[in-house]
Amino acid sequence: MRRIGFSAGGAGGPATLIVSGDDLQRTKRMAPVPQGRAQRFLHLGFAVGELFAGAAAHGLTRLSRGEPLPLQQLLFAPANARRLAGRLSTMRGAVMKVGQLMSMDANGVLPAEFAELLGGLRDQAHTMPADQLAETLSREYGSHWHRRFRSFSFQPIAAASIGQVHRAQTHDGRTLALKIQYPGVRQSIDSDVANLALLARTPGLVPAGLDLAPLLERAREQLQHETDYRAEARALTDYRDQLGEDPVLVVPAVVEEHCTDHILATGFATGRSLAGLMGEGLSQAQRDHLASALCRLSVRELFQMQLVQTDPNPGNYLFDPDTGRIALLDFGATEAIGRDRMEQLRTLTRALRDADRTATSAAAESIGFTDARDPPEQTVAVIDMMLLAGEPLRHHGRYDFGETDLFGRVFEQGRTQFYASGFAGTPPTDLIFLQRKFVGIFMLCSRLRARVDLAALFDPWL
Repeated sequence: MRRIGFSAGGAGGPATLIVSGDDLQRTKRMAPVPQGRAQRFLHLGFAVGELFAGAAAHGLTRLSRGEPLPLQQLLFAPANARRLAGRLSTMRGAVMKVGQLMSMDANGVLPAEFAELLGGLRDQAHTMPADQLAETLSREYGSHWHRRFRSFSFQPIAAASIGQVHRAQTHDGRTLALKIQYPGVRQSIDSDVANLALLARTPGLVPAGLDLAPLLERAREQLQHETDYRAEARALTDYRDQLGEDPVLVVPAVVEEHCTDHILATGFATGRSLAGLMGEGLSQAQRDHLASALCRLSVRELFQMQLVQTDPNPGNYLFDPDTGRIALLDFGATEAIGRDRMEQLRTLTRALRDADRTATSAAAESIGFTDARDPPEQTVAVIDMMLLAGEPLRHHGRYDFGETDLFGRVFEQGRTQFYASGFAGTPPTDLIFLQRKFVGIFMLCSRLRARVDLAALFDPWL
């Protein structure tokens, strides 16, 4: 595989920059990270302008065919989603994180095609050009940063909303993965969220009934947490210790001497990103193996480790088809679960498994999913959805995620309630992240078309 990078013959030796033809072709995905509130607001303004310009062009085309469409349908056309995803990918930071969350948490509120195209933001972003990357490395490691490595690849392995990952080799032969934070991302979080809140008031931009305030606040809090690489290093080490030796799952260790406030260094994990394996020729046995391992891990995280990595992005899992092992990546969104909360969730899960409406209602209120002051019809709707979502826990044997229409039924029931009387409020923040984890894992099972015996995985802990 061709690479772009520095190669040094020995410690302190001269460095040579090597560029391949393939890498030059990829530079079209490079763009400097815009910095400063004014510059970033300008990019957001362009994004909104592009949305409305695209809607106008699409609207004229449909009108000429005698097919007029409402403004919201024009705004959320697939072509507009591609433009918006490209703009958010260029900006990175909080605005890209909101695009990611919208694709996961507003599915069904946004058109499916729009959510799917925004979903690409979970897997890739524009990357920093080489000069901005070199400036960042010099700021973190010093002007002679290249001397600490035998080689460093300028072509990133992955790029997301907060940083991009590069491969490097130390002089003692270790291969590292360096997660390098985009310059100015942490400082731009609050202003990005304020800019988004301002632009969200644009008439027709946000679907009626969708309150972006909780989504924006969640994105702000999560980004503040995820941009603390020292905290992530501690969380990764704690998680690795809690997981222990596992025949399938592996967590690369932190390499402390190469970590800084804005660079997280770990051992290099091999395997292929699960994000790129979804549409490929995995056998049914491999699909079942992958999904069962990730479900087993999620149950352990909650009931045994009480430490949950709450971002089930497919790009956070690397699969080695030869060994069957799965490497776990990215611990910026790791949450500790208190014993009281864990016991509440155990009680709720047991009630869902038993299809016990009375016990489910009591557990939901105890946790905070419902409140005694909520209108009765809203509480009934919430409990109905929870009992429906618990269907796999009541299934004997392997539940076939490839054949079930469960997600469609839950979505239809939720949409009906949303447009009828709505929901009284949002659950506590920690539950939102836990919900994101389990919904995300079950969606991975669905995309893998896997068969998993969830009852057997949960029962020992209930």
